[in-house]
Amino acid sequence: MAGTSTETSGLDRILTLEIARVTERAAVAAARLRGRGDEMAADQVAVDAMRQELNRLPIDGTVVIGEGERDEAPMLYIGEEVGTRDGAKVDIALDPLEGTTICAKNLPNSLAVIAIAEKGSLLYAPDVYMEKIAIGPGYPANTVSLDASPTENIHAVARAKGVSVAEVTACILDRPRHARLIEEVRATGAAIRLIGDGDVAGVIHTTDPDETGIDIYIGIGGAPEGVLAAAALRCIGGQMQGRLQLNTEEKIARAAKMGISDPHRLYTMEDMARGDVLFAATGVTDGNMLQGVRFTRDAIITHTIVMRSSSRTVREIKARHQDLAKFD
Repeated sequence: MAGTSTETSGLDRILTLEIARVTERAAVAAARLRGRGDEMAADQVAVDAMRQELNRLPIDGTVVIGEGERDEAPMLYIGEEVGTRDGAKVDIALDPLEGTTICAKNLPNSLAVIAIAEKGSLLYAPDVYMEKIAIGPGYPANTVSLDASPTENIHAVARAKGVSVAEVTACILDRPRHARLIEEVRATGAAIRLIGDGDVAGVIHTTDPDETGIDIYIGIGGAPEGVLAAAALRCIGGQMQGRLQLNTEEKIARAAKMGISDPHRLYTMEDMARGDVLFAATGVTDGNMLQGVRFTRDAIITHTIVMRSSSRTVREIKARHQDLAKFD
């Protein structure tokens, strides 16, 4: 579906620039609380700012990946309707502050992130864990798989890249649940980049290993972040698989309410994000991919990446905002 033309898509081309304003506003709000140790406050101001800007967009949008499920989040919950309601019907996946802990500690790679797709194109995933594996573009199809072992996947990437295993670097969330995974990957001779949070950025980093030094992302993180990462890869290129961790009856029941009948299903990138997809991310803190928000005496400077799957267009927007009142 990546070849969907802009003429037949329900997404207006103007949205590729309009969604940049959505992530910019959320990023600026969160950046004001960088390094202040209050994760909840930083997340809340980002949510408020993103919701306000979303409701200015000429769309009839439904949040399918949000800050929580209905009645569990004050706003931008799964199922919430946003936009002016007089435009194209779209699905929205968002994370107003990807990496809340990162922002609170002023560490690298905190982002404001959103994806917009044609109605019915994004996986309606409950707020549970998801096992994920991802690599960037340029590899043969099915190079990696969640049905293979971490050792097999590391060796497969090395072969496809034409390098020794020692030249492969895997990105893994630094969590106790990954102790065995980390041990197995290190036993192959590959290097590991451990990250404390922000696995959307971790997945996206696989698309430019020369710049980021990351070849493969492996591990268990949030399902909402998995859908957002899949949306980004649809625009840039790459391979990704995910499997929801529905390990209790309560989680299985929640997933069933969202139309997921097979709790063990393996989702491909295209299963998670189909059709024409727009993706935008603005840096909150400095990172490998984006610079964080800068505050000067007379301006606010933001760094945003905006991508579209149908055209495979990737835009970098470094904006200098001199109308400071619009961010108050």
